[in-house]
Amino acid sequence: MQTSDSGLPGLPIGTTVRGPSKTLTDAHFLLFSGLTGDTHPIHYDVEYAKRTRFGKPLTHGLLLASLTALGASPVSDKLEGFVFVEQGSRFLKAVTLGDTVRPQQTLERVWTEGHRRFARFATALFNQRDEVVLEGFHVYRVLDQKTK
Repeated sequence: MQTSDSGLPGLPIGTTVRGPSKTLTDAHFLLFSGLTGDTHPIHYDVEYAKRTRFGKPLTHGLLLASLTALGASPVSDKLEGFVFVEQGSRFLKAVTLGDTVRPQQTLERVWTEGHRRFARFATALFNQRDEVVLEGFHVYRVLDQKTK
């Protein structure tokens, strides 16, 4: 494995990208629940959620992880040849109905394995109080022009 200190064209190591914020509504919860089939009442039943320590519906964890998508960030035009191959997430704080979250990605490292090149981004979601509610990573294979 060979690591690059310089990063990628147009994305040097340490580049931090902040995406637009999103206030989570019933519509987000219901669409995600319908798409995935995750219909646990903690995500949509207000009366049920009132009886939990959260007090209101809790956002699906995978919905939060999906909001860290690099393709939805301001650098999406620089992602030609990026193929998403791995991700990991840790959920640090509850996110509930009405919270506003903002994604952030930072290019941590670029390396090669044989003829394959990879890039790893640290990911995070911040809430409206600027608290980190999710931290994680994404790994992308970066295809050369001739490999695509």
